[in-house]
Amino acid sequence: MTMEEQIYKYALQNAIKFDGVANPKALVGRIMGEFPESRADAKGTMALIEKVVAKVNKLGLEKQQAEFEAKAPELIDEKKRERRVGLKPLKNAEKGKVIMRLAPSPSGPGHIGHAIAASLNSEYCRTYNGRFILRIEDTNSDKIFPGAYEMLPDELNWLTKDNVFKTIIQSERLGLYYDVAEKLINKGHAYVCTCEASKFKELKDQMKACPCRKISVEENIKRYNNMFINYKPGDAVMRLKTDIKDKNPAMRDFPIMRINDSVHPLTGKKHKVWPLMNLSVAVDDHDMGLTHILRGKDHMDNEKRQRIIFEYMEWTPFPETSYIGRINFEDLRVSASKTKALIEEGVYSGWDDIRLPFLAAFKRRGLQPDAFIKYALVMGVTEHDKSVTQEEFFKTLYAFNKDVIDKDANRYFFVDEPKKILIDKAPDKEVELLVHPDFPKRGKRRLIASKEVYITSEDYDAIESGKIYRLIDAINFIKKGNRFVYHSESYAEFRQSPGGKIIHWLPACDDLVNVEVLMDDGTLRVGLGESKIGKLMVDNIVQLERFGFARCDSVSKEKIVFWYAHR
Repeated sequence: MTMEEQIYKYALQNAIKFDGVANPKALVGRIMGEFPESRADAKGTMALIEKVVAKVNKLGLEKQQAEFEAKAPELIDEKKRERRVGLKPLKNAEKGKVIMRLAPSPSGPGHIGHAIAASLNSEYCRTYNGRFILRIEDTNSDKIFPGAYEMLPDELNWLTKDNVFKTIIQSERLGLYYDVAEKLINKGHAYVCTCEASKFKELKDQMKACPCRKISVEENIKRYNNMFINYKPGDAVMRLKTDIKDKNPAMRDFPIMRINDSVHPLTGKKHKVWPLMNLSVAVDDHDMGLTHILRGKDHMDNEKRQRIIFEYMEWTPFPETSYIGRINFEDLRVSASKTKALIEEGVYSGWDDIRLPFLAAFKRRGLQPDAFIKYALVMGVTEHDKSVTQEEFFKTLYAFNKDVIDKDANRYFFVDEPKKILIDKAPDKEVELLVHPDFPKRGKRRLIASKEVYITSEDYDAIESGKIYRLIDAINFIKKGNRFVYHSESYAEFRQSPGGKIIHWLPACDDLVNVEVLMDDGTLRVGLGESKIGKLMVDNIVQLERFGFARCDSVSKEKIVFWYAHR
């Protein structure tokens, strides 16, 4: 996209905001920020902006709106996003008393789904000066990735900006679940069923109680003890007594305890009786004093089940519950089990493989918590299901991340796949560039354009004879046959010449730095960077001008390695 085209878009946006009249001065900062080369000829750039704005202002508001929708839809989306950011008030919430939680299974580390749910919960707690709890629900030993015990707390603390009040692991709380299960038996609300699964299902479907439902409390306690001692997996389950004629078969005498003698990553084979989700969740929500819960609307039946447990145990009140519709991330691989298998096959290098939508990879690329938080706030708390394409997701997330990192990311020159060229008769020209265009006090970088410079192979192959090209902020040259010849230093002359383009460059000198950039598709871009890049430290986020934002991943004498973030 040319600078004039971008000016046109911003002029339309500004005109619509101010009743059809755009202000050219409002566009200068954005244009010079996106097109650094325009700063070399500030007067010429301002003249171009004024020319485009005058053209836009003649259109009239109705035509401006139509042009804006046709030419700049990405800016319309941005406008809508800004309007939608914010949280709905929590029902019956009191400052300082709100307690909420995120309760992932440790089947893998955090991914974009966790990021949205965690951000919403955490921001509510921040708003109400409450407490946000991370609860790792690991009572199913068959679906556990051991590394998640360390990764999930680290990632959630990072994502919420250290807003996790405490982390709780369910496998460390089995005694609490056992006590509640025994109390439910003693109250006559639960029983241990030894029926074959197929027989119980047959009776349940007929709205008939199984024989085990009628046994005495004393016999149930014996059976409960035998779950720990004599019974084997499949021999018995504990069920909650509910309405056996409930219209929903899934609500009829659902199980709350089972036997599983698989090896657990934390407890080994020490325990074989495990609570099922509805019992452990109900017990934990009560024990932790949760006041509010955000849950997927696919958990509506589970909420009903947990309410029954609360009622039987005479626990009040039940947490205020809000539902969130399902977000279907199209084209994104967020399944922990499938991703784990591909990692084991060697398709991916690990959970932080740059191609994966997992938090480990996002963090390593330089994406910031505030970008995810803002994305979550835009999605909001709504029961409507949403489908989000990979393109839409990354476009929005990257826009938010750019807002966060742009002010701190210093600018540097990087030329990938460098090609050395000789420009006949080119003078030595010292070029002074700001480390950051918006913060002059950060200092300047000095580069010298001369006869020998590096440009990218892509630019080299695209140069045509007879057209004027410009080394950014430096000199103009023309290709004559197989030779490159110095033309002038005038930016205005270059701008008035048709067909040429501004070319990124580096001086052919000894203090350049070897640079590698790992791209988001897993490919590697290799090239040279200006000398100041060699002074960067790991985790520094920079903008490689005309290339993109990137995070410094490793530093050595041989090379500097970056992970690409986005444009």
